[in-house]
Amino acid sequence: MSAGPGLDILLIGAGKMGSALLEGWLGLGVDPAGVTVIEPQPTPEIAALAARGLHLNPTALPSRTDAVVIAVKPQTAPEALAGIAGRIAPGAAVISIMAGRTIGFLETALPAGMAIVRAMPNTPAAIGRGITVAVPNAQVTPAQRDLAHRLLAATGVVEWVDDEALMDAVTAVSGSGPAYIFLLAESLARAGEKAGLPAALAANLARATVAGAGELLHRSPLDPATLRHNVTSPGGTTAAALEVLMSADGLDPLMERAIAAATRRSRELAG
Repeated sequence: MSAGPGLDILLIGAGKMGSALLEGWLGLGVDPAGVTVIEPQPTPEIAALAARGLHLNPTALPSRTDAVVIAVKPQTAPEALAGIAGRIAPGAAVISIMAGRTIGFLETALPAGMAIVRAMPNTPAAIGRGITVAVPNAQVTPAQRDLAHRLLAATGVVEWVDDEALMDAVTAVSGSGPAYIFLLAESLARAGEKAGLPAALAANLARATVAGAGELLHRSPLDPATLRHNVTSPGGTTAAALEVLMSADGLDPLMERAIAAATRRSRELAG
């Protein structure tokens, strides 16, 4: 990311995801003096950034802002937006990472004609390995989209869609997806215990295997199916296990039901 000189960012909410973005921006060269943070309960790390010029909970919002990033909890959105709606600098791009809050909600809560990007990151953003999917409204200019991309890319990969309706499935796959992987590690460890392994060893084996396989998938140019084939000897132990996991009532239909349930719930939460 080339942040560019004089970039001014207003961050509303500095919880886990907001803090991850802030850390990513600073790591990529954004001047703390160009960042304003509104956070009622700042961490000591964020409070310490005030000594480097970061503006923490000022009484007045900056008169010039390139981007406003909204990272509050969805249930607090009405109150948070009411407090800033009339004070956002003209021409700023508004980037929301609030789960379930639609562009329509944001357009109603904010002044008319604002450029708005709705984005869905995921928790690996905390280590710079996240993936975010973003969708713009009609007011977002090419320059504002590029700025939004660079800010969101501070925590990982960014993909764009034009159809906001896809965001419910995005939430189900990548937004909630890390929890499925953590559950896989839990399940693998429990199965190891039942096979006779000591609990601590089973947990270590499961954790290292899931993490290592994920890193191999990340680094390898090969697709997941090819990597799976490379580990599977005909008639071997892996093939025996995969026969169960890939059966008609195995992992695929189970995952399809899980993603459908999460997608449905995302739509319900969005209203």
